[in-house]
Amino acid sequence: MKVTTHTFSLRPVLLCTVALLALEGCKRQQNAPRTPPQAVGIVTMQPQPVSVHTSLPGRTDAFEIAQVRPQVTGVVLKRLFVEGSDVVAGQQLYQIDPARYKAVYDTARGQLAQAMALDATAKAKVRRYKKLVREHAVSQQDYDDAVAAEKQAQGQIQSAQGQVESAQVNLGYTKMYAPISGRIGRTLITVGALVTAEQTSNTAIITRLDPIYVDVNLPAITLLRLKRELAEGRIKRQANGEVPVVLTLEDGSPYEFKGHMALAEVNVDTTTSTVIVRAIMPNPQKLLLPGMYVHAQLDEGIDPNALLVPQEAVSRNTHGDPQVWIVQPDSTVALRQIKIGMAIDTNWLVTDGLKAGERVVVSGTQKITPGAKVSVLDSKPKTDTAPGAAAQPAQKGQ
Repeated sequence: MKVTTHTFSLRPVLLCTVALLALEGCKRQQNAPRTPPQAVGIVTMQPQPVSVHTSLPGRTDAFEIAQVRPQVTGVVLKRLFVEGSDVVAGQQLYQIDPARYKAVYDTARGQLAQAMALDATAKAKVRRYKKLVREHAVSQQDYDDAVAAEKQAQGQIQSAQGQVESAQVNLGYTKMYAPISGRIGRTLITVGALVTAEQTSNTAIITRLDPIYVDVNLPAITLLRLKRELAEGRIKRQANGEVPVVLTLEDGSPYEFKGHMALAEVNVDTTTSTVIVRAIMPNPQKLLLPGMYVHAQLDEGIDPNALLVPQEAVSRNTHGDPQVWIVQPDSTVALRQIKIGMAIDTNWLVTDGLKAGERVVVSGTQKITPGAKVSVLDSKPKTDTAPGAAAQPAQKGQ
């Protein structure tokens, strides 16, 4: 029996199978739904008036301070004040033994009385000699000597009067008075102690607490920025021209009274590149004491066209520079670097990089890439910050 063998090629079959599978994959790919654009929340930048503030650390300093020292030598007999109390200008503080100065004063008054008696005699003699010299009863020399004696007596009176005044001044110095009104500290001498004129050590110190100074160090670069913004009209001063100042105490509590800036130094500290700015604060309750640490907030004025961007919309690149996502007119997003200033509530004050009307992404940034299409969920203008909102300095690197 003869067997016939037939050989079949599998290659054409495989090719047909692959082609059918590829065709089926293309159909499935064409029928697959496309990924919708990423939904993002945005705010539209709109200019708005904002109060611009600068918050800086500072120290309180006494408005007036007086070091009480004796001006005469003697033993202290009495202390006439309560340590730590408030005293007024002219109030007696100490009594120094006046006995020796009273004796000197009495002696000076006696010498003045003698001089005045001599002057009276000299004047009477001049009056008599004036008539006699006309009648040639006395010589002209005698008359001239009488006139000279009168003038000499007048000079002795003036000298004696000076001695009396000097003795009276020293006698008055035995009573030590408060030169200013304020709070007096502890006494540095006791009753029975010997004090000397022109000594370098104090007997007590009086400090005026109301009002009180607050000194802050303003960076020179901030001062330049303020002057530039004022010149450009970006910031408008208060109507009265003063710069209001409010304080935050070291424990974080606000100080209830508002002061104003008094002066700014004209010299920049070369070691810190700062300018000392001094404010005057009312202190009727004596809560602020010299040397206390505070935060002073200086009201620079109002920026009528400020742009505020929410803090959650700002990220930072590897260099620490702030940046935001912008929705462009074609609904694509782009990453843009900006410059920011101070923090105002939950926003940053934009100083460069954004314009009015631009849309900034505030939510949904996790899945977007530059150039990607997005859908907008919210396009409210950013106008939720009042002009009186508090401002804080921007962080380093902004």
